[in-house]
Amino acid sequence: MLVLRSGLTRALAARKLAPQVCSSLATGPRQYDGTFYEFRTYYLKPSKMNEFLENTKKNIHLRTAHSELVGYWSVEFGGTMNKVFHIWKYDNFGHRTEVRKALAKDKEWQEQYLIPNLALIDKQESEITYLVPWCKLEKPPKEGVYELATFQMKPGGPALWGDPFKRAVHTHVNRGYTKLVGVFHAEYGALNRVHVLWWNESADRRAAGRHQSHEDPRVVAAVRESVNYLVSQQNMLLLPTSFSPLK
Repeated sequence: MLVLRSGLTRALAARKLAPQVCSSLATGPRQYDGTFYEFRTYYLKPSKMNEFLENTKKNIHLRTAHSELVGYWSVEFGGTMNKVFHIWKYDNFGHRTEVRKALAKDKEWQEQYLIPNLALIDKQESEITYLVPWCKLEKPPKEGVYELATFQMKPGGPALWGDPFKRAVHTHVNRGYTKLVGVFHAEYGALNRVHVLWWNESADRRAAGRHQSHEDPRVVAAVRESVNYLVSQQNMLLLPTSFSPLK
């Protein structure tokens, strides 16, 4: 009986310890929704920016016939110039594979858009992201400007820095300094990277809100907590194109 109790005690102890071990290895909330967003960035030849945008405007309907375009922007400030950034939505990886196969067979798309535009592009980048579980993609109330803020966090995933980062974002939103469009966590690309897409009525309104937030004790406290897990950050001011769904 003593041996059985001893074995039972060890088994119960192991059960209690198991969740703690799993928790320490977890990187964040499980991604139950297969929907993901592909961030695509094209670096264009300086003299070809207008030509590229005009051709894209004329033929973008051929591309959106295959999958959903969330937004399409030119980069105004922040980093390399002559750059466009766009976001595409997919139901899952199988969906994206089927879309790419269909595009490869779409002669109209190939001849009218892809072949002419390839000569105008210097470099392309792709990143796969998920919306974080506590955020929904929001549509701004009217036309404006967008800011994509990119945060490189310390290794460990959302289990390490997720809650402080969430509080920092919500504090800005709750105080009304800017409007949140979406928060995206990178799945393919640089890991432990989070993108926050903000909207403002204008670049001046964004600047005013930012200055006010720097003097808000609640914002300062929330940001200070999140910064403990931050490696680096950068941002871009984005101007929506005439054919962008997000204006």
